[in-house]
Amino acid sequence: MKVLKCREVGFDCNAVIRAENENEILQQAAQHARNVHGVEVTPEMAQQVKTLIREEKG
Repeated sequence: MKVLKCREVGFDCNAVIRAENENEILQQAAQHARNVHGVEVTPEMAQQVKTLIREEKG
């Protein structure tokens, strides 16, 4: 399972996105950014976000 923490992207937000793969994480992150933070994710931003996706431990 992959995980991305919104806070690590730079927002003051406790949201954690989990999915089976990076593409699903990026889709969910883009939707979260748009709906919650009013931010449209550009391809450049998506590349940066991709570096923050981790394998969930536990």
